[in-house]
Amino acid sequence: MFCGGGSAGHVVPNIALYEDLKDKSEVAYLGTPAIEKSICAQYGIPFYEFEGVKLVRGKLLCNLKIPFKLLKSYKKCLEILKESEPDLLFCKGGYVCLPAAYAAAKLNIPVLTHESDISAGLTNKLIAKKCERVLTSFPQTAEKFKNGVYTGSPMRKSLFSVDKLAAKEKMGLDLRPTVLGFGGGSGSEKINRALREILLGLCAKYNVVHICGKGNHADCRIDGYKQIEFTKDMGLIYGCADYAVSRCGSNSANELIALKIPTLFIPLAGASRGDQTENAEYFRKKGLCRVLAEKELSPQTLKTAIDDLIADDKLKAALAQSCVKCGNNNIENEIQRIINR
Repeated sequence: MFCGGGSAGHVVPNIALYEDLKDKSEVAYLGTPAIEKSICAQYGIPFYEFEGVKLVRGKLLCNLKIPFKLLKSYKKCLEILKESEPDLLFCKGGYVCLPAAYAAAKLNIPVLTHESDISAGLTNKLIAKKCERVLTSFPQTAEKFKNGVYTGSPMRKSLFSVDKLAAKEKMGLDLRPTVLGFGGGSGSEKINRALREILLGLCAKYNVVHICGKGNHADCRIDGYKQIEFTKDMGLIYGCADYAVSRCGSNSANELIALKIPTLFIPLAGASRGDQTENAEYFRKKGLCRVLAEKELSPQTLKTAIDDLIADDKLKAALAQSCVKCGNNNIENEIQRIINR
């Protein structure tokens, strides 16, 4: 039984594992009527629903009812897990997993959780003692838990089998280098604005594929510029990319590094506990990316940063030697260990 939701970042990694496990095990999903429900419907995954409870940071009054709502969610998860009797609950962090993990532990159902970021989220901190192991995308995160195990990040294996020439042909791109720009699942107004300001200059030398986010499409008709609001086929998009400009959420950051795509990260300033900034700094110190602080972002600084990225042969050499890779096999070994037992 998978659990996780509220945002695509807590769902897509579960789907990556689901694609590997669906032919080996019966798989179901426990979540809320948010994005996880619609994604599971696309894949035909049996879905069990409960109402989640989210902490609203900095707003005391909004959180006063949390204990009562959490108890209701916990009881519903108990009911679902008693009915479905899974051999294992796999959590992907986030508020959706809190009542589910506690309910599973109460019923003696083994729990695994996975932490994507360098600094652990609140839910994973709270449920860690209820879990057999806390699996992590970054080595130093595992060291923060007595039961921590570094596995790497879950990724769709299909991302690694795309032919670049075929991908560019399918996207209608020529053979020039392609710069990919995107700002997370819902897009980034700041990145969109700065990127569009420099398109004429960029497209004189490169193709630009821009995932702008739903509702953020702009009337920009420039040769070599492909604008997409949202796509399910990131394998095709990554396959086209020779360079990237991106936020630094853990999932996409690990994918870009594992795919050896030289990337300029622009971490989202003030994102929850500052996890994007920490992720970017980790990769920067290892020489695996370049970083532009959001407060320094402008059309001119973005143009200069992209030029520097493309000219950075040292970065390309470091990526070629990088050991960051898909963590699915390690994670699935942990899952199989428990199921076999």
